[in-house]
Amino acid sequence: MADKTPKIEGVQLKREIGLIGGVAIVSGTMIGSGIFMSPQYVLGYVGSPGASMLIWVFSGVVALFAALSYTELGTLIPESGGEFTYILRIYGSFPAFFAAITFMLLLKPFSIAAKAMTIAKYVMAPFYPGCPPPQLAVKCFAAFSILVVAMTNILNVRLALRVQVIFLVAKVFSLTFIVIGGLVKVIQSSTVIEENFDVENAFQGTEYSVGTLGMAFYQGLWSYGGWCNLNYVTEELNKPEVRLKGSEVT
Repeated sequence: MADKTPKIEGVQLKREIGLIGGVAIVSGTMIGSGIFMSPQYVLGYVGSPGASMLIWVFSGVVALFAALSYTELGTLIPESGGEFTYILRIYGSFPAFFAAITFMLLLKPFSIAAKAMTIAKYVMAPFYPGCPPPQLAVKCFAAFSILVVAMTNILNVRLALRVQVIFLVAKVFSLTFIVIGGLVKVIQSSTVIEENFDVENAFQGTEYSVGTLGMAFYQGLWSYGGWCNLNYVTEELNKPEVRLKGSEVT
């Protein structure tokens, strides 16, 4: 007699993230608090505009190659989880366990807290002109923003994608406005051009110590961070072999 026992299929995630959603996840997380905060720190650490530009170029190249590597990993191992899944499949459960603990208790919470604090400072600044906002108010708003983002992602994937796309468009417009305003200011003032585009003195005052260059490079990588986030939701992508390559290369 044939076995009529119903087969229990494993729990699977709904594949609701398309190309636009994938691009929004990668671009929206890369264009975050880092791009608004890191430039001043990079320039402050290296001490010259020329060295600062080299740090930004080098950081961008490293981020590009890392994103391409993750694209290949995501197509070879089409499972959600990012670094944890790759370490688990390649090195085994023991290293993966420590990687998961490190991500959950140190890396991810600190990263989320830093981003939330940055957002809170910018939001609270207009309410306290001429002085820094109180730390208690900043921390409360940061905690509230983390709660809102978490609840949005928990409730509905499509809602989270729509919010991601809206904020991506807003951030792109903000950066475009800043860039155009800077170019207009440069064109209007010849003094600015002479002071900031002096090729002969572009590297004057550069700090060459390993510590300062390392910190500047870290700030550059922090600003480019976010290229790996799509690999955390690989199982929610429609045709991940197409979406991963299209989103991360874009």
